[in-house]
Amino acid sequence: MSELGAAEIPVVQAEPKPPLPPVRGPRKNPLLDGPILPTLLKLAAPNVVALTAGTCVAIAETSYIGRLGVEPLAAMALVFPFVILMMTMSGGAMGGGVASAIARALGADDAERASALAVHALMIGVCFGLTFMIGMLIFGPYLFAALGGSGRVLSEAIGYSQIFFGGAVLPWIMNTLAALLRGTGNMKLPSAIILNSAFFQILFGGVLGLGLGPVPAFGMRGVAAGTLVAFLIGAAIMAWYLLSGRSRVKLSFKGFRFQRTMFYDILQVGAIACFSPLQIVLTVTIFTHLLANFGTEVLAGYGIGARLEFMLTSLAFAVGIASVPMIGMAIGAGRIARARRIAWTAGGVSFAAVGLVGGFFAIFPDVWVNIFTDNAAVRAASREYLSIVGPFLSFGGLAIALYFSAQGAARVAGPVLAQTARLAFVMAGGWWLMSQGATSTQFFWLAAVSMILLGVLAAAAVRLTSWGPRAAAAE
Repeated sequence: MSELGAAEIPVVQAEPKPPLPPVRGPRKNPLLDGPILPTLLKLAAPNVVALTAGTCVAIAETSYIGRLGVEPLAAMALVFPFVILMMTMSGGAMGGGVASAIARALGADDAERASALAVHALMIGVCFGLTFMIGMLIFGPYLFAALGGSGRVLSEAIGYSQIFFGGAVLPWIMNTLAALLRGTGNMKLPSAIILNSAFFQILFGGVLGLGLGPVPAFGMRGVAAGTLVAFLIGAAIMAWYLLSGRSRVKLSFKGFRFQRTMFYDILQVGAIACFSPLQIVLTVTIFTHLLANFGTEVLAGYGIGARLEFMLTSLAFAVGIASVPMIGMAIGAGRIARARRIAWTAGGVSFAAVGLVGGFFAIFPDVWVNIFTDNAAVRAASREYLSIVGPFLSFGGLAIALYFSAQGAARVAGPVLAQTARLAFVMAGGWWLMSQGATSTQFFWLAAVSMILLGVLAAAAVRLTSWGPRAAAAE
């Protein structure tokens, strides 16, 4: 019997497949998922540096305007409140509204909406810039005269105003572009641009104002022109960055169409927020008017103390504006509880930082006063003001931080109304103190109590205002 053989079927061994790459979850957004305090401080740090540069610009500008004479210095005092009003409106108020809208769109993962908001924000900036330009060119001379300007002082103020506000669209565009970047969480580039603008502002303002080599001295008009050139350079750099597609929000005019909802999203925050700097300027003006009745020395002493208040306001601004994209993205993502934690963290940081510095100068006022004067009467008034108001500046820092946090949540009406309450309190309290023949010390206490009132009311407004549907509160 023959043996049957079965053919062997060769077994081909497959080569081992490379392991599959690990499945990665969605990329985390540090502004949404990172630890709150370290992220907030990281965002705030560049702003502190940039605002320090702004202080240096103010000192340098005062220095070379002083070389032009006493009249130009007095003229700058007339124009300065209106310059500050426009810059704070474009940068902090409407700028906060722009950053909030962008951050909320990105938090909802809607890049297309963020891009559309960017174009609408630029249109708003141009319109507000034109409004300031027309308003100041027509009414500026009357306003400066009403504030006491006359003769050469008035003509110098008008000359500066005609150039600076004639180009008012430029600072509005620059601050709007900076707000677009801040809304994405990019604080470094806007801060770098502010540093760059500060350098060019000092350079061009000094050269065009005082003259150098073949460049003639244009005086106050030259100082204003130098500022606008610096803003133009900063705006051009940020516009290039946004148009190049390097930013999280793309600035594109292709297929653009007007959308009322986009304007509303920005203006519901920005338009209301604009009342805050207006009320701050009014409050300072009222205090200046009240204290002028006590003589030049008391008024000058208050002015020195108010400079410190202005510097600490910048510190609170740096912390507050850093909270806007964090809160905006959290609101856009429906994470209301996280947004509130960010707000209270920002408020606490600002309260502590401003309070620490204010308390130090309340105890050691001469460290600050010695920088500005050696007049005994002025020094005495300034020391008294700082010793009374200094410890309570922390409440102002708290109010400013919460004002910006409320912008991020698109619920800014409460903190703005807190400013309104402070303004009314100062007006009523000032009238009552004057009728009682009060001393300057009592007016300093009025300033301190008004600061406490502002901080408490701003905190209450944030605490009591709903930031979203209750169902979204759980993370």
